[in-house]
Amino acid sequence: MTLADVLVLLGGLAINLGIAWFFWGPRKGGVRAAPTSGGYQEAMVLVKGGYTPDVIVVQRGKPVRLNFRREETAACSEMVVLSDFGKSAKLPEGETVAVEFLPERPGEYEFACQMGMLRGKLVVE
Repeated sequence: MTLADVLVLLGGLAINLGIAWFFWGPRKGGVRAAPTSGGYQEAMVLVKGGYTPDVIVVQRGKPVRLNFRREETAACSEMVVLSDFGKSAKLPEGETVAVEFLPERPGEYEFACQMGMLRGKLVVE
């Protein structure tokens, strides 16, 4: 094996590790959803190469409204699925779509695109 072969092999390995970390690596602490005058806990989620923020903290027993705004054309981001709450929504590009639900049990719940590549987490306290 030549030096060039070794460098190509190491480069490919580094790229694969970077991709794995991006999609399945650890997430930051999270953003607490803000209370509104209507009684909802509300957060805006930007959909562009992922979800920003990708961790949202809410209180159990109080209604939640997540506003998703898709700013890209990738097919993967056309829909968001919150399977634990039985909710999903199509996300037209450039529009804000609200998803409302009531979290009743504490825990960590995932939301994702329909292919599972874009992922976020809802932490219910």
